[in-house]
Amino acid sequence: METRITKHPILNFPKKSRIPFFFNGKKIYGLEGDTIASALHANNIKVLSRSLKYNRARGFFCGIGKCASCLMRVNNVPNVRICITPLAENINVETQDRGFGKLPEDDFKEYPLKKVDVDVLVVGGGPAGLCAAVESAKLGADVLVVDEGSRIGGQLIKQTHKFFGSSDEMAGVRGIEIAKVLEDEVKSLSDRIKILLNSTVIGYYESNTKDKHRFAAVKRLGYENELYEIFCKKAIFSCGAMENMIAFPGNDLPGVYGAGAVQTLMNVYGVKPGKRVLMVGAGNVGLIVSYQLLQAGVEVDRVVEALPFIGGYHVHAAKLRRCGVPIYTSHTVSKAHGKDKVEGATVVKLDKNWSIIEGSEEFVECDTICLAVGLTPSVRLVAQTGAAIEYIPEAGGYVALHNESMETTKNGIFVAGDLSGIEEASTAMLEGKIAGISAAASLGYGDKRMNEKRKKELLEKLASLRAGPFGEKPRKAKQNILKKFSEIKRR
Repeated sequence: METRITKHPILNFPKKSRIPFFFNGKKIYGLEGDTIASALHANNIKVLSRSLKYNRARGFFCGIGKCASCLMRVNNVPNVRICITPLAENINVETQDRGFGKLPEDDFKEYPLKKVDVDVLVVGGGPAGLCAAVESAKLGADVLVVDEGSRIGGQLIKQTHKFFGSSDEMAGVRGIEIAKVLEDEVKSLSDRIKILLNSTVIGYYESNTKDKHRFAAVKRLGYENELYEIFCKKAIFSCGAMENMIAFPGNDLPGVYGAGAVQTLMNVYGVKPGKRVLMVGAGNVGLIVSYQLLQAGVEVDRVVEALPFIGGYHVHAAKLRRCGVPIYTSHTVSKAHGKDKVEGATVVKLDKNWSIIEGSEEFVECDTICLAVGLTPSVRLVAQTGAAIEYIPEAGGYVALHNESMETTKNGIFVAGDLSGIEEASTAMLEGKIAGISAAASLGYGDKRMNEKRKKELLEKLASLRAGPFGEKPRKAKQNILKKFSEIKRR
C-alpha cells in the first residue's frame, strides 16, 4: 500500500530528507518532520504494543498524547508517547512486552531545574490558548505558553476546511490558515510571549510565594528532559479535549482511530491511515474528516450514525453524497473483525429504543474504523488546582465551573476552549480572548473601562454564535455552569 500522500487539492507535501531509525532492531526510514508514530505508519507498522492480560495488539488512537495506546520504548526509555515525539536519526524504537515499560539499565540522570516567573501561564497552544496569550500580552502582561506539540496551533494545524461563523472569527478561512494568522500574532508580541514547545505541565503545587501559583513542567529534549518550576500570578488552562470511544468487540484493534488522529496522520504528516474507511458518526467532525479522507485519496465506504438524523451541517453531508458516500442514520458498528489489525466491521441498524434490529447485520470490508463520536474535556490538570469540577452532560463531561470572565472557583485560575465545554474553534477563540483580558486586567493591566467594554463585546459575539438550533447544547451547558458557579460562590 502506498502510504504517503503525493497529491492533494489543498495541502502541499514537499520532498523531505529520509531519516533512518530502528524498529525492533530492523533499520527503516521516516521523513524529516515525522513523529515516530507517523514514520511507523508510513512503513505500514500499526501494532505498537500488546495488552497486559490477553496480549492483544494495540495501536495508535488519539494522536495527541492523551491516551496510552502508543507507549513504546525509545533509546531504552520506557513509556514514550510516540505520537508526539519527533523522529530522530538512528533512534531505536521497541515494542514493550505486554505493555510493561522496562526501566533503563543506566543510572537515573538528574536534570537541572530551571525557574520561570511570569504574569500569566497559558497551558495549551491551540486556538483558545493563543488568543488568550495575545490578549494578555497586548495589555502588557508577560506570558508563557506551554504546549506538548512541536508547533503551536493545536487542532487548527490539521483542519483544512473553511470555518463557519462571523467574519470577525475568520469565517471562510481554513483552519490551517487561521493557525498561521495566530502564530504571526504571537510572533509580533515575542517580547512579551514566550513559547515552550514539546513540553508538558505535569503538576500544580503549593506555593510559598504569596499571590502566585506554582507549576512543574517537563520539556523533552530529544530523549532527555529539562525540568521547569513555573511561578505565575494567573494561569489559563486551554488543554483541549480527548477523543471518545464507544464499546464494541474489537474496538482496541490497530486500525480503530479517533477522528483527530486520522486528521493528524493525513493533514500534518501526509500519511494515509488506510485504504478503505468506515466512518462512525455524522456530526460535523465525522462529515468533515470523511471528505478530507477522500481528498487524500482514501476510500470512504460509508458513514454510520446512531442517531435517527444527521447531526452536522447538511452542506457537509451534501458534499459527501455528491462524492457517492452513503450516510446511514440509526446505524452503528457492532464489531470490528481482525486478529492484529482491522480487516472488516459489522454494521447494524438500530430501532427507536437504540436496540439492534435482529437480522440487520452487514459485514463491511475495511481496514480502518474512524470514530467521530464526540470529545471529553481534559480537566485532570486544572482539577489539581482545587477548582470545582462538575459533570455537565451538555458540555461533554466534567468541566471546571467558571464565570463569564472564564475564571474558575480557584482565584487566578482561568479556563477556555474545549476544556471549558466542547464547542467549535470560533467559540474557543472568543473564550480565549475573554480569559486573556480577564487575567491581565485582574493584574491591573490596561484601562479598566476599555477592558470591560472589550469583554462585553466578546460576550455578545459568543451569544450570537450560540444562537440557533446548533447552539442549543452549548448554550444550555454554559447556563448550567454559570448557575453552579454562582451557587458555590454564595456558600
